[in-house]
Amino acid sequence: MKKAAAVLLAGLMVFSMAACGNKEEKKETTKAAGKETTKAAGTETTKAAEGSEGESKDSGKLIMATEAGFAPYEYTEDGETVMGVDVDIAQEIAKAMGKELEVQNMTFDGALLAVQQGKVDFAAAGISISPDREKQMDFSIEYTTSKQVVVVNKNANRVASVDDLTADTVVGVQTGTVADIYCQDDLGTKDLKQYGKFMEAAMDLKNDKIDCIIMDALPAEEMVKENDDLAVLDKEVFTDRYAIAVKKGNTELLEQINEVLQKLVDEGKVEEFIVNHTTK
Repeated sequence: MKKAAAVLLAGLMVFSMAACGNKEEKKETTKAAGKETTKAAGTETTKAAEGSEGESKDSGKLIMATEAGFAPYEYTEDGETVMGVDVDIAQEIAKAMGKELEVQNMTFDGALLAVQQGKVDFAAAGISISPDREKQMDFSIEYTTSKQVVVVNKNANRVASVDDLTADTVVGVQTGTVADIYCQDDLGTKDLKQYGKFMEAAMDLKNDKIDCIIMDALPAEEMVKENDDLAVLDKEVFTDRYAIAVKKGNTELLEQINEVLQKLVDEGKVEEFIVNHTTK
């Protein structure tokens, strides 16, 4: 009798354990291609695994952040396809690494933030090296230098020369650029107009809403080609250096980028890319 009761009790315990097991969701976690995938109750959720850089370490893609309103370094002619000097350089880097380049177009300050957060592999957008930026991200070797110049409305005559710039000058800049920093820290501009894209600043300058724009010389030259009523003043404000930005501590990628950049600079390819995008 006791034996029969014991067998019956054991059977009930097995049934109870099986029932409990059916109520719990079975989870299986795997890691592949730099991502962590968790399967639960027939659903699948994918997120970037910790430590992955732009999700491209194992995906075969190299992700570049940029702002395509800075010709000849990055621009678009059809509203979608991004081209320019920085894109040509990035294509060479991707080729050397055996990866496919993916370009993500966003605001300039958004590109800087994306690389700091590791959402992209690197940012190339005519980015100047500065002490403050070096605290937040790592930079490649410089691949070109750039003059910062003043663009004015020829019909307004508000700023005749670079020496006329004062704290009272109403200046237009692209948010997050070295010109933006210069106006705030060095010029002490009281009425600084910050724009996401230079075309917006150009429209305000044409409509006499600002006194001038401070920006890189090459994009400034491209801007005045398209706007007859705008002009670039002769003297530069200052000269800065352009480099590629990567997430702080991403030494492996930085070394690969530097190797390709140095080769391109030594072979005169960067200058060739600049000529190709300024003589169309």
